[in-house]
Amino acid sequence: MIRRALLAAGLGAALAGCHAAAPVPVSEGLPLVSPAALGFDSVRLDSVTRYLRTQVDSAFPGAVVAVGRHGRLALLAAVGHYAANDPRPVDPTTIYDLASLTKVVGLTTICMMLVDEGKLDLDAPVQRYVPAFRGPGKDQVKIRHLLTHSAGLVADLPLFDSTRSRAAALAMVDSTTLLWPPGTHFIYSDLSAIVLMQAVESITGEPFDRLLQERVFGPLGMTDTRFRPPRSWRSRIAPTEVDTFFRHRLLVGEVHDESAWRLGGVSGNAGLFSNAPDLSRLAAMLLAGGSWNGATLIHSETAAEFIQRQDLPPGSSRALGWDTPSQPSSAGTKFSPRSFGHTGYTGTSMWMDPDKDLFIILLTNRVNPTRTNTAILHVRPRVADLVADALTHPEF
Repeated sequence: MIRRALLAAGLGAALAGCHAAAPVPVSEGLPLVSPAALGFDSVRLDSVTRYLRTQVDSAFPGAVVAVGRHGRLALLAAVGHYAANDPRPVDPTTIYDLASLTKVVGLTTICMMLVDEGKLDLDAPVQRYVPAFRGPGKDQVKIRHLLTHSAGLVADLPLFDSTRSRAAALAMVDSTTLLWPPGTHFIYSDLSAIVLMQAVESITGEPFDRLLQERVFGPLGMTDTRFRPPRSWRSRIAPTEVDTFFRHRLLVGEVHDESAWRLGGVSGNAGLFSNAPDLSRLAAMLLAGGSWNGATLIHSETAAEFIQRQDLPPGSSRALGWDTPSQPSSAGTKFSPRSFGHTGYTGTSMWMDPDKDLFIILLTNRVNPTRTNTAILHVRPRVADLVADALTHPEF
């Protein structure tokens, strides 16, 4: 039986130190237990929350942090408030725009499943699945290149003001010219994720959002994770930017990323909204080698391959979809070399250390009210190091 993450006592502990707030719906997640039961010094682990409080209204308006091991949570805490002009206190179930965490939470996870089923070949040419992906040298681009950002594609395109429909935006992506021969240069590219999303849809014959709900979020019980959240969720979603560039409004519950917005809010590069309890389930599943609640969602061999550095191009820190630590890293200085994680532009991040069976999820809306605030770059590694320092029994 799946246990609720926030038992009555656990919820009180998670909210300790936060301002009083009206009761909110509780996501089902991992059980919250005492830090000592998971090999942490409780006082040192509390320093994570204390530090994050010092960053409120400096690095972000509000944040939620989750730390877990062995399928359980040692820390689930919220600090700050919803937005610069919204004083409501954040709680552990507050929903955030994940931005590029979409690439790993959604896209990479479904790719693992399709590889397991023999439906997606990592070394097959992209054109096998996306015939519209045409142009000089593109016949040499493989799925593995897309997952490692080594396809030679540009970082992004101005889809939001150069196209007027999802179909036109996808056509622009598929016809763009390669900057480099595939496998020779690393360029972090939203286009790679958009092309890969098309491959997934081609293989399965299903829309990307429905596929993820059926294959990933539903089985994991991630009830607060989805593209295009309904209006009824708005009061639980932390606002992102006051967009003075394109949409000219405060963004709440609509994707911050402009390219994903042009694609209707459903994309491989961005668009997912979620919260820490939901993401903790995904992290626990991955650290368990692809197993969840007695079932195998992903074979352990496939999970292991996806989190290993691919050395493509040589020297790159990228695994398949995921990143690995390379200094300076948002994982700090104390996570093991086998760790894997990712960040999101809006101020989100996930890191997992299989050697310690440890995960850290940090969700913020650092772009509120403006994306010019980059203090999160210092916060992420500090949080990771504080968590590592609190781990008194890493071998446990």
